[in-house]
Amino acid sequence: MALLFDTNVLIYAYDPGSPYHAWAEATLFQALSGKGAAINPVILAELCVGEMDPETVPERLVHLGMLFLDLPCSAARRAAESFAMHLDKRKAAGVEPSSKVPLPDFFIGAHAELIGLPLATVDVSRYQTYFPKVDLVTPFP
Repeated sequence: MALLFDTNVLIYAYDPGSPYHAWAEATLFQALSGKGAAINPVILAELCVGEMDPETVPERLVHLGMLFLDLPCSAARRAAESFAMHLDKRKAAGVEPSSKVPLPDFFIGAHAELIGLPLATVDVSRYQTYFPKVDLVTPFP
């Protein structure tokens, strides 16, 4: 079973200055040399933001051996449900939401849950709260 990679892990794998660099690099290498490393269109879009040559990102990932997974429409319902819970929690805490459109992490979590893939991430709290069925691979014990 491939490992779905949250955007932050891939960024940290290529950033030697990141405190998560060694873990992210090792996790990526282990997945690529084992059962596979995967991303979806949301993760790809996030990776392209800020790139000098965003059109080369997919080619570079293919060269690494990254798997590209389609994001099924059925993930949208789960992403929306989780995001609605998030908005309710923020409202209850008296915090105005910064967006009323589901954030990328909600699509990523819904996708991982829907297809039963583990997710490599450093954003543990959000995924544990809204997608407790997803197995997380994190740098934290």
